[in-house]
Amino acid sequence: MPELPEVETMRRGLAGVVGRKIASVEFPRSRVRPLSIEPAAATISRRIVGHTVAAVERRGKRIVIELAAAGAAARRGRLWLAIEPRMTGLMLVVEPPTEEHVRMVVGFGKVRGGGPPQRMLFWDRRGLGTIRLLDDRGLDAACGPHKHGPDGLVVTGGDLAARLAASRRAVKVALLDQRAVAGIGNIYAAEILFRCGVDPRMRCRRLPRDAWERIADVTRALLAEAVADEGSSIGDETYRTADNRVGRFQRRHRVYGREGAACTACGAAIVRIVQVQRATFFCPTCQRRA
Repeated sequence: MPELPEVETMRRGLAGVVGRKIASVEFPRSRVRPLSIEPAAATISRRIVGHTVAAVERRGKRIVIELAAAGAAARRGRLWLAIEPRMTGLMLVVEPPTEEHVRMVVGFGKVRGGGPPQRMLFWDRRGLGTIRLLDDRGLDAACGPHKHGPDGLVVTGGDLAARLAASRRAVKVALLDQRAVAGIGNIYAAEILFRCGVDPRMRCRRLPRDAWERIADVTRALLAEAVADEGSSIGDETYRTADNRVGRFQRRHRVYGREGAACTACGAAIVRIVQVQRATFFCPTCQRRA
């Protein structure tokens, strides 16, 4: 958490910074756990002030901000600010939940009449997120095709079968592999498999080809629904949109976090197990093990 729907919602929430020129970059000092930042914070600040935000993209579970320079600096090529929120990171254009967990503040030059956001924040309560300044080669190394499989919003059954059909791994574990399909995490893997009627413990190599087609179809549809609902705010609702609103898709979760509750389809009790140190939720009746 955040997964594809939450990060995509953050990306869309940053649309207003595209075209804005960076006037300042600060990394506030704090007594909380420090982030992983590369290169050094001072170097990032020096290198990107004066650049313009050309685009805000998403690569899997990362926000990737394209920065364009003017004049002589433009000849050195593009720069990319890649931010991975991980467990509790947020991209914000409004006031943060707490000041002490603000990790980066990007200030923009003023425009007439107020206009778009005057600053963009990265906030992270647990300090597990990362900030990287990359060139084109560095971006490809960090999240190019050898690191990320097809995006979950466009993945096909053929993509999944080619990458996973021969695997001995349990299907739910395999769906978390970003090299197979980018963007799926623990929440959405559980929800996808419930809708497909597939037991999360099933070995990939035992699934027929039509099962991969079904998983891909459900993946695209479910993730699109979650994006439309602006993601899932679970537990203490740490996840928020860029303008500090909670997501809504958690209201539509059918298995995740519902241990012991009645299945919405058959009434059986939802079960929780642990797979590779991650909680998995499923219905033992609707998702029978073949």
